[in-house]
Amino acid sequence: MRKALLIVDMLNDFVREGATLEVPMAREIIPNIQRLLATARREGWEIVFVCDAHAPDDPEFRNWPPHAVRGTEGAQVIAELAPREGERVISKTTLLGFYDTDLEAHLRSREVKELLLTGCVTNICIYYIAIEAAVRGYRVRVPGDSVAPLDVQEGEFALGQMEKILGVQVER
Repeated sequence: MRKALLIVDMLNDFVREGATLEVPMAREIIPNIQRLLATARREGWEIVFVCDAHAPDDPEFRNWPPHAVRGTEGAQVIAELAPREGERVISKTTLLGFYDTDLEAHLRSREVKELLLTGCVTNICIYYIAIEAAVRGYRVRVPGDSVAPLDVQEGEFALGQMEKILGVQVER
């Protein structure tokens, strides 16, 4: 079964200390994602970075501080996980990874059947991408030590929903 590692929103504006929309726990998962990334590269998995890339006047900024504005340093993948040549970067403008992007077309063209979701935020983008993937028929896995919530309880709730409702394989 062809696999893909999705690294979601591991961007400077979420990960760096003092960043615009800092997710402090995101720094803790970097080594775990690095290990998965090394495995994926070694084993020839598809590697996709799914990243916020907002316009300066994005409507999302009514609910959240401006972050990951397209073309800024804050919208760049952190150096520790920097994409290599041939690894796909998919820009998204919502909490969803499939909506209004070419993620599905890319995965289907590579005959990917299984997705391993990593990154942040567990109870927001990871959760919504898991829903999108599950309803599209992908086998979805989420390693609990490679996703970061804004709040531990909300993260645990989201992992539980993914597991119980969507049939996602949550690795704890």
